[in-house]
Amino acid sequence: MGQVPSKKKVKHYHDFVEKLPSLEGKTVAITGCTTGTGRIAAQTFVKKGADHVILLNRPSERAAKALDEISAEAGGNTKVEHVDCDLQDLDSVRKAAETIKEKYVALDILCNNAGIMATEDTATKDGYDVQMQTNQLSHFLLTKELYPLLKKAQELRGKAVVAMHSSDVRKSGKRAIDGKYLGKNGGNLGGDDTKYSSGANWVRYQQSKLANACFAVELGDRFGDSGLIASAAAPGFAITNLQQSSPSMTGKEFGVRFAQTAEDGTMPILAACILSENGDFWDPYWGVSGKAVKKQYHKLDVDEGSRKIVWEKSEEAVGKFEL
Repeated sequence: MGQVPSKKKVKHYHDFVEKLPSLEGKTVAITGCTTGTGRIAAQTFVKKGADHVILLNRPSERAAKALDEISAEAGGNTKVEHVDCDLQDLDSVRKAAETIKEKYVALDILCNNAGIMATEDTATKDGYDVQMQTNQLSHFLLTKELYPLLKKAQELRGKAVVAMHSSDVRKSGKRAIDGKYLGKNGGNLGGDDTKYSSGANWVRYQQSKLANACFAVELGDRFGDSGLIASAAAPGFAITNLQQSSPSMTGKEFGVRFAQTAEDGTMPILAACILSENGDFWDPYWGVSGKAVKKQYHKLDVDEGSRKIVWEKSEEAVGKFEL
């Protein structure tokens, strides 16, 4: 978090990617992949030979450029496709899911990557906090709608993965989930206070990222030993557009010496997508940086009350999730 020198060197990513298994025969969908860890993850899916890589982004010049550039890196057997998906509009998410279901029989990996951080206290057109809808509610909806394709991939190829991109900020303040942040209270959740960790902008972000982890834990429990996998990851402190686009970043939240490149920060979510067993959580070794390693979920993530709130409030927002 915070702006850091661009001269940082990639330390682990290239060796990590070299050792990842092939994705030949797989179909992958990823949200939020015009820049940052999402862009690098999408490029990695292409590098590893996935048959189909579906880029779920809001329509924009940046999305069109990402499609062109990622497609140019694809080998002959890999097809890259953009599908319009605005996570701040639930109807757009539903339409994106319908488009995917019309074109594809199965989905091997759903990478729920997109996120915004510590933004102002504003509501989406649907009435929800813009951070909670972008980071959690729309990803719950996308997962719910694409579940039949995930199940089909598991039946055909033995496994399918839902990976949530959380953050270690979810642990800040030791705040459990409060259901009000998942309700139609957008624009009325504390106002704008950018003080790191305790300010309202950061509390809303913390709640959304904790919701991601609680959802992953609960979904994994519901998947059981079916061969369907729910996992989560945190990127540590990586140099990405997420920090530069956040109005609450001052550049002083962490010492820059701990920062890592976006490439290295992408390793945990890639591990969550490609290397996970059900219930895995991946984080940099040192928390802020380092190789991607499995760690235990935090006690806030596994709290039954919080998991129940996240699931029930998400269903209230977007409809029942039938497994």
